[in-house]
Amino acid sequence: MSKQIIWSPLSEIDFANILDYLNENWDEKVAIHFIDLTENILKQISINPRQFPIIYKKKKIRKCVLTKHNSIFYRDSKTQIDILRIYDTRQDPNNLTFK
Repeated sequence: MSKQIIWSPLSEIDFANILDYLNENWDEKVAIHFIDLTENILKQISINPRQFPIIYKKKKIRKCVLTKHNSIFYRDSKTQIDILRIYDTRQDPNNLTFK
């Protein structure tokens, strides 16, 4: 049974920024591929959220490597999956925050 995916405001901003970057610097096909890849991974997460490791035990945050440059950080609850961030791994990890 799959769980509902809930995007945090920060994750929505992250996703929009990534798409803006792809549209400005690459072909439209690259942006469409990124959208498709994200949708497929989110479907997998909604079906089996424990398939990716917990990286912050205290906050129960899991990490899924989406591409070599982007990772999805999420939290699994009884009824839903909270997408916390889609983070560009080339950025300083000390700037990564979860609200």
